[in-house]
Amino acid sequence: MRRSRAFLALPAALALIGADEPQLVPDVSQREVVIQYSFTGADLLLFGAIVYPDGRRPDKPADIVVVLKGPEQSITMREKQKVAGIWVNADTARFRSAPSFYAMASSRPIDRIVDERTAAIYELGLDKLQLSPSSLNESAELSRFQSGLVDLRARSGLFVERPGTVEITDGVLYRARLPLSARVIVGDYTAETFLVQDGRVVAAAVRDITVRKSGFEQFIASAAEHWSFVYGLVAIAMAVGMGWAAGAIARRI
Repeated sequence: MRRSRAFLALPAALALIGADEPQLVPDVSQREVVIQYSFTGADLLLFGAIVYPDGRRPDKPADIVVVLKGPEQSITMREKQKVAGIWVNADTARFRSAPSFYAMASSRPIDRIVDERTAAIYELGLDKLQLSPSSLNESAELSRFQSGLVDLRARSGLFVERPGTVEITDGVLYRARLPLSARVIVGDYTAETFLVQDGRVVAAAVRDITVRKSGFEQFIASAAEHWSFVYGLVAIAMAVGMGWAAGAIARRI
């Protein structure tokens, strides 16, 4: 009897833990994004509610930061230099864990929400990404390569920052839109939401998003991954066939 009472009291005790802190109830408009031949990108809506203890909202409004991240990649950056009129590879830098996609939106500019240390811990902002360099370059060189990587991916739509675009209604409901580039890779993505009060992250929640291919694109990707040798032979045969056909048409004309 005592053991059964203890088990009945356990959920209530767990519910009381952290009851003084607000909670986030997030969601996303699409849990699965399907890439087809006509895919031109997607516009994801991240929304949710802030649940305060006993329904009491703080006198000072809280801030919301949402971050959408793609699978991590290992990337080697190469810097080209012109030597004797020829462009050649010069310095290189390798990063072990660069996100393939990163998008962030916040209710206010990040530097007005949290300090530098907190922003670095939670990777809030493109300049706070922890790319884990594996090369032995000097810090100045690594900083230059990291800036170059961020700039390249930002121009490709793979790195996005939208400060001041999270809408908070009545201090409880929030929503933000983040673009998903047509160049994203397939894999598991995470949509993170952070509730910030007085410069401190008081609550966080994560929702998972899957990006996958379908139709002919999925067949090609699966064939290249699981039957690479056959896929290579078919690709060569198709290239030779198309070249022969183009030559035959040209001779007739």
